[in-house]
Amino acid sequence: MKKNNRLIHETSPYLLQHAHNPVDWYPWGEEALNKAKSADKPILVSIGYAACHWCHVMEKENFEDEQTAAMMNENFINIKIDREERPDLDHIYMDAVQVLTGSGGWPLNVFLTPDAKPFYGGTYFPPIRAHNRPSWKEVLLAVADAFKNRRSEIDSQAEGLTQHLQKSNAFGLKEGQPEDFLSESDIEEAVGSLLKTADKQWGGFGKAPKFPQTFSITFLIRNAYFRQVNQKDANNENEGLKQALLSLDKMIAGGLCDQVGGGFARYSTDSEWLVPHFEKMLYDNALLVSAITEASQLTKKEHYQKAIEETIAFVQRELMHPSGGFYSALDADSEGVEGKYYVWNKAEVTELLGENAPVFCDYFDITDEGNWEHRNILWVKKSVAGFSKERGISEPALQEIIAIGKSKLLANRQLRPRPLTDDKVILGWNALMNTAISKAYAATGKEEYKKLAVSNMNFLLENFSNNADGSFWHTWKDDVAKIPAFLDDYAFLIEALIQLHDVTSETKWLVKAKEITDFVMGRFADNTNQSSLFHYTVDYQQDVLVRKTEVYDGALPSGNSVMAQNLLKLSFYFNIPEWGKKSREMFRHLSQLILKYPSSFGNWACLWLELYYGSHEIAIVGPDYSKLVQEISAEYIPNKVIMGAETGEKDFPLLAGKSSGSNASAFLCSNYTCFSPVNTPEGLISLIHSNKKG
Repeated sequence: MKKNNRLIHETSPYLLQHAHNPVDWYPWGEEALNKAKSADKPILVSIGYAACHWCHVMEKENFEDEQTAAMMNENFINIKIDREERPDLDHIYMDAVQVLTGSGGWPLNVFLTPDAKPFYGGTYFPPIRAHNRPSWKEVLLAVADAFKNRRSEIDSQAEGLTQHLQKSNAFGLKEGQPEDFLSESDIEEAVGSLLKTADKQWGGFGKAPKFPQTFSITFLIRNAYFRQVNQKDANNENEGLKQALLSLDKMIAGGLCDQVGGGFARYSTDSEWLVPHFEKMLYDNALLVSAITEASQLTKKEHYQKAIEETIAFVQRELMHPSGGFYSALDADSEGVEGKYYVWNKAEVTELLGENAPVFCDYFDITDEGNWEHRNILWVKKSVAGFSKERGISEPALQEIIAIGKSKLLANRQLRPRPLTDDKVILGWNALMNTAISKAYAATGKEEYKKLAVSNMNFLLENFSNNADGSFWHTWKDDVAKIPAFLDDYAFLIEALIQLHDVTSETKWLVKAKEITDFVMGRFADNTNQSSLFHYTVDYQQDVLVRKTEVYDGALPSGNSVMAQNLLKLSFYFNIPEWGKKSREMFRHLSQLILKYPSSFGNWACLWLELYYGSHEIAIVGPDYSKLVQEISAEYIPNKVIMGAETGEKDFPLLAGKSSGSNASAFLCSNYTCFSPVNTPEGLISLIHSNKKG
């Protein structure tokens, strides 16, 4: 019988995976840190997450081995961290390992002095020396020997690395333009920089492995919109828009998208989007839905709406807690094999689909030999229109064969052993999905999406709020919320509340967004670098080596870029000019970096467009105002601030003093100065186009 270690009392699925290792694991906390100091032992921090394939490999090869565990227990205080529970610690120690080795990833294994300062680390280490990597045992022995016999060198390295991390935390924070928001030519220079890395055949940016890069896609879509409104492109031809839509189209058609059950994997291992890394993360699906809704609104193409519907259906079916929260992820592995749950052989499909199998298999590239490791990943190589013409079958008939076939395969797949569900609920990731669902409602008009967004928001406010001081918690599981929320959590939650207001016109969501923003302004402000940006951790959190200021838009948008957008919008809703000013100052701090490296600052670049071209303030008042709000929300107006009410509400400046006749009226305003009201979405769009910049 396996013995439990201290992780058995944790709620994180990742930590619980390691609760039966012979390694004497501690969770991060005072007990472990104090033990390291009292025993004067180095700390081994091992960081991963439940859906991480190579984390599972290293566990099986090393952490389940009795001899290796004994070596770890004798020489180190061993701490396991779920990076999704403690992204703050992951950011700090990932930075350290990247400085030490030039690369990073998960599993992340970093060695610390007893006072938690890093001095050595790496990622995956095999059980025996291989591929120019030392074995894990070699690393353990070398680090233990160095700590025992060259302690002064270790302490000096740790101190120097810590100072470097503290100094680098201020990198780029004072490089901005003092006067303006750069020029239109600068925006096009940033677009050009992105397009230099574009894969013009398969979509996306850069070479394999390929990540979705939804912020870059959204920036290109929005820039094309602004150029269209301002009549900058002849015949509405825009290379950036072509690349953005090509990227979405290829991802939607590829193996990155689960063609049977909906939803997207984290990234593709190849250029064609065929072979994904099969883990499915809540945040990736949220960000892709948000990007696809913008493409859907701009182009009105039906396949984008279908992708939205299938992705949300996946989230509801496989990532939804009965009380309304969304789980974090699905593992890449099942039965110890990556991707096994998702792939098929042709004989299976033929048996399930019968006479429809030949057409279905041809459409999804299912062959006897397989397209990946002798099995098949379903993907779409030709459009429905192109395939139906080639095969001499009507489009409706083909659509029916596809729909029935997918339904049968999904039902059969659900009989297979499932990948592990990481069932912790993370505030920020849920907020991203909430925003995506509200946007999906705006794009599709499906009432169930609005209800889903409201239900999820009620769950978040009820279960994550710490009513004692107005703060929030980061993670929730088994009715227990814990770990103080990070800037990302607050920023994404405020964004979701604003978006939920925009599609419901219920001002209570705006009021809550303002209340939370006041908390962030008071507890996350960065006063150390003469910066207008925000720290990643709340001011009363004491267990971090560096209080970081995160600015890059990576797999997730930077909490700072989202807060800058939130402040800009709330400044209009509540007439708080200083919040608008702060948003502009935040952008100015980073404007040169955004211009030089747009792929690393894609969400900031979206803010850049709104600051440069301006915001459209839209007030809708009168009987049946909600219908007009919905109709206008279906249109693509990415820089809008929108409020609706039956009569002008004095508490909200945008609505104050507005009135209507027998029909609802829409007012287009700038700095609360409004044009004559119109009664249709078409009338409003016409006003927007006539009120162009330049």
